Amino acid sequence: MMPAARESLLDAAYTALARRPWSAVRMVDVAAVAGVSRQTLYNEFGSKEGLARALVRREADAYLAGVERALTTHSDARERLTATAEWTASTARDNALVRAMLTGCWSERLPSPTLSAVPSSSAVPAQRRADGPLPSPGDFVAMVRDRAVAVLSGPGALKSDTADLARSCELVVRIALSCVAAPPGEGGVADLVRTALPRQAV
Repeated sequence: MMPAARESLLDAAYTALARRPWSAVRMVDVAAVAGVSRQTLYNEFGSKEGLARALVRREADAYLAGVERALTTHSDARERLTATAEWTASTARDNALVRAMLTGCWSERLPSPTLSAVPSSSAVPAQRRADGPLPSPGDFVAMVRDRAVAVLSGPGALKSDTADLARSCELVVRIALSCVAAPPGEGGVADLVRTALPRQAV
């Protein structure tokens, strides 16, 4: 299958999920919206569970790609972390799957997060399956923290400096997640991060 058709199917599934609970999303409707046959959809994902797995993986990858972009948008380290926090909070606010992944709060409307490995007898080629367990909220915090540290710590950084930076990066991610649970008032995420991170902290 062409990558564009696969993306069209995932887009159709995402749009359907925005309108109704996952349990009410029908494979035939997803295929019709994407302009392919239901058989093509089953050939690509194997089952509705396989489609759910691929959809959740895609949203996780898109969130992490956004983190990468946010970490390179400014020259100032504090502003890079602020951009990362703003991306995390806004994406979680706008995308129910990202919000569930980052908080661990999966509603009945969403696909099941039990993304265990696909049986090896699955008809879907291994390179297209979204195998393995989904990262936990703590895993996401660690991934974003570690990526931020890697981007922000220069070559030859002292171990003590790197440890301090890791604490600052984790604090920023956790501030962003708290803003997902309880949206901030005036000033938003950026003000909270800038207040929590004095310029000399990063």
